[in-house]
Amino acid sequence: MDRLDAMAVLLAAVEGGSLSKASRQLKLPLATVSRKIADLESHLKATVFIRSTKGLELTPAGRTYVTAAKAILERVVEAERAVAGEYTEPKGDLVVTAPIMFGRLHVLPVVSNFLSAFPDVSIGLELTDRVTHFLDDQVDVALRIGELPDSNLVAVGLGSIRRVVCASPTYLATRDVPSTPHDLVRHDAISFDSVSVKSQWSFWSGGEEFRVPIRSRLSVNTIDAAIDAGLSGSGLIRTMSYQVVELVRRQQLVTVLNDFEPPKRPVHLVYDKQNRLPLKLRAFVDFVVPRLRDRVLAAAL
Repeated sequence: MDRLDAMAVLLAAVEGGSLSKASRQLKLPLATVSRKIADLESHLKATVFIRSTKGLELTPAGRTYVTAAKAILERVVEAERAVAGEYTEPKGDLVVTAPIMFGRLHVLPVVSNFLSAFPDVSIGLELTDRVTHFLDDQVDVALRIGELPDSNLVAVGLGSIRRVVCASPTYLATRDVPSTPHDLVRHDAISFDSVSVKSQWSFWSGGEEFRVPIRSRLSVNTIDAAIDAGLSGSGLIRTMSYQVVELVRRQQLVTVLNDFEPPKRPVHLVYDKQNRLPLKLRAFVDFVVPRLRDRVLAAAL
């Protein structure tokens, strides 16, 4: 029995809360996960956890062993990183995630500059609008837009962005410019929902949120399509400010209802807290943070 391997399987089961989640995370058959833990319990001559309606519950012996196993595996990883040179010079692979459009417009250029400055580091940049999980998706760094849940992750603030409503000058010339959100009932909107779904947009006034219905005559599934439709005069669109900042500056789009905008959404660079940060990750954070802060500031309307 490979005890280090068995420890890793046990920790995956404990952290995931079930053998099936450990199986998916480790990409091992469920029977293999179950057998490895059974072999470990046989070797220890003790039961490490019991199954209950709440999932897996550690026994007193299991809690003691898991604490020790986690420390042992962390030291093994530290030793491997030290031998590989991760603490002497920036080198190795990093997986970075970001929202699709923000990543394309702002993260990708900064990453390209980073790669030029650090030739021994390689980066896998995953652009996705879903929330990635550091453990399950094997992510090293993530750019997140919006409020963050409490976690053990390190979050570095990069600034904040607005959520705006805008339309083309051509469209607004044919309609009355809305002065309050309630005027939207007389306007066409471009939404991200099915046209058969009653859509609403949220606004703020006096520190309170309220919602108003919109008349969605066109529904699309990408922000690029919504912006193109807005430029063509098809109606009002709601976007993040960084997505339309250049179009607004060139007066191809005009923002409306600015006094009723929701609170700005924070932008963070997030990474896993570790006892000793690999130099490749430290170099990446130190390099991209000031540059992304400048970009977030420049993208503000």
